[in-house]
Amino acid sequence: MRIITFANRKGGVGKTTSALAIAHRLAQLGYQTLLIDADPQGNASSTIADLPAVPGSLAAALATANGLGPQLNAAASNLYCVTAGEDLTRQEKLLGQEMDYGWFFRNALQDLVTALAGSQALGAGDKRLPVSFDFVLIDTSPYLGTLAVSAMVASEAVFIPLQPNYFNSEGLTKVVEMVGVIRRNFNPHLRIGGIFFTKYARTYRKALHHQYARALEADPMLGKLVMQQTIRENVALDESQAGQQAIYDWAPTSNGAADYRALTEEFLTRLNVPHAA
Repeated sequence: MRIITFANRKGGVGKTTSALAIAHRLAQLGYQTLLIDADPQGNASSTIADLPAVPGSLAAALATANGLGPQLNAAASNLYCVTAGEDLTRQEKLLGQEMDYGWFFRNALQDLVTALAGSQALGAGDKRLPVSFDFVLIDTSPYLGTLAVSAMVASEAVFIPLQPNYFNSEGLTKVVEMVGVIRRNFNPHLRIGGIFFTKYARTYRKALHHQYARALEADPMLGKLVMQQTIRENVALDESQAGQQAIYDWAPTSNGAADYRALTEEFLTRLNVPHAA
């Protein structure tokens, strides 16, 4: 099970859009995928259609001792989600008062693997659930609080969406610093899987944006982490979320769909995952 966090200490950079698009694409490729919405704004959750009247939520997982298993919602073929909402704010504050808050996601996901395998073995579980997940993608909030820290402690890699401008560059610096702290104190295997530009293309006529992009690519430490694929501005991405559909279903020939297909391929390559046929 590959656990991946999407993070940036700046809102509006396409973090949730990217987590959603990559999750949907992985599911299309046949990977059993779990998307966890760890942002109290619940933007990722709001794009999922056909949720139950009271969907399983991360707040409920935090408030009870039953773990993530009962909170799984079917979102699409091969795709499941754990939702978030305003009630997550309070539960996140309570979690932050616990001495072992950093281990929440790691322990909860380990317990989920055990529960799913045991349920299938006993023949007593929900047959719609997979035996295990290939990928767990965690969408975090821009303020990088308790849940974001816990997500990184559990993850093997952090992927960072970025618009190439001054304010977003500052947000990148904060994430890089946090990854360093977590590596030293909690998870020595954590790494930055990749940095990718959103609402940007190398053919755009925005000289200042190109300047920031080139500066990052030339950075001796971070340059090798910059992914080749960029995500162009595309209204179909917003429309698909409003329509509660994956971009690949809403506008399969759009620039947004093409860019995220290519980004997912690069995502898999950077994780050394054999691509699905």
